[in-house]
Amino acid sequence: MLLGFTEGDAEGQASLAAFQRRLQELGWTEGRNIRIDIRWAGADPDKAQTFAKELVGMAPDVIVPSSNQVTAILQQETRTIPIVFVLVGDPIGSGFTASLTRPDRNLTGFPVFETEIGGKWLETCKEVASNISRVGFILHPETPANVAFLGAAEAAAPSLGVKLIALGVHNGTDIERSVTKFAAESNGGLIVAPHVVTIVNRDVIIGLAARYRLPAVYAFRNQALSGGLVSYGTNPTDTFRQGASYVDRILRGAKPADLPVQFPTKYELVINLKTAKALGLTVPPALLSRADEVIE
Repeated sequence: MLLGFTEGDAEGQASLAAFQRRLQELGWTEGRNIRIDIRWAGADPDKAQTFAKELVGMAPDVIVPSSNQVTAILQQETRTIPIVFVLVGDPIGSGFTASLTRPDRNLTGFPVFETEIGGKWLETCKEVASNISRVGFILHPETPANVAFLGAAEAAAPSLGVKLIALGVHNGTDIERSVTKFAAESNGGLIVAPHVVTIVNRDVIIGLAARYRLPAVYAFRNQALSGGLVSYGTNPTDTFRQGASYVDRILRGAKPADLPVQFPTKYELVINLKTAKALGLTVPPALLSRADEVIE
């Protein structure tokens, strides 16, 4: 496993535990009939490169990467070892496969977002804070999935009366500088695209949004639990459990081409009312009624 989390990340540990539990349910017990080697790359591409070479050199039966960054790096290291990716976006645009129904390479797996969700994030941001006229879209600009999410948001922006501003970032320093500059003008909000850089710097972004009183929409539930205003997306632990089911099938003889790429069927809306209150926002009842979870 080559994971786009830091080892101390609670969400990463929970996702790993869900993956291991599901494998055990399917009959795979570590130390008896399976060995799992885990590397935590975080947002560091150099570390991911080193770990990718190391894991490929071990000639495993299957490798599980999480995030677009580590999947892309791993893809360059092997064209033969089966790869089951999780927590990625836009697998076709990212070059991981040309077909969702019948993957044509050694990769398959479980993306977490379809491209169109970029527009949904923008709609949600406008709905929770109707006064906003500018939205900063925090993204990793070299990641095709993030660019695709931005494109979907740009397509939705005119009808919502919002000016969308791309905030390309590569690290925490970029995030601090970009958000601070963006916040110099009024009536702003934020969308935080999913990427290892934004995941690792989750607390930095949430802190900046609070400091500059910027309503922000995030991709993952734990970001709302950590103080973010709203999240709309999938549960990473569910995706890891699905990934374990494909690992099981590959260990029993299936090929990646036999296993279609599967998008999630459920998205969760989480609203943090404590954060809304701190921002002086009254969340519309219609939005609250659609929430899967409300944090008081």
